[in-house]
This record gives sequence, C-alpha cells and structure tokens, in this order.
Amino acid sequence: MASKAICLGVGIPMMAVGGLIALLWAPMEADLAGTVESVGSTIGILGAVFFVAGLFYAKEPVAR
Repeated sequence: MASKAICLGVGIPMMAVGGLIALLWAPMEADLAGTVESVGSTIGILGAVFFVAGLFYAKEPVAR
C-alpha cells in the first residue's frame, strides 16, 4: 500500500522545486550557474527517491 503523504506531500513538491531551481534560477546566476543547477538537480533526484519510497511504504510488514 502506497503512502500518499510521502508521495504527494514530499516527493512531488521536491521534484517541482528542484526543477524550478535548475531551470529558472540557474540561468539568472551567471557565475554560479553550475552550482545552482547541481543543487536543483540533486533536490529533484531526492524528490524522485522519496516518491518511489512512498510507493513501496507499508505500515505493517507483509506476511508470507
């Protein structure tokens, strides 16, 4: 069972913010463009990791 709180509350906003940082803020900073893109990309990748982790989250262990 997926956790909507993790997927929708953490994963998607982090991906959106990371994408906005990498695409909108980095071109405005001429001397730090590479660093800003790296930080934005890292935030987006961590958001994707949280999103996938939320898909596999279960409150109770699955019994076999």
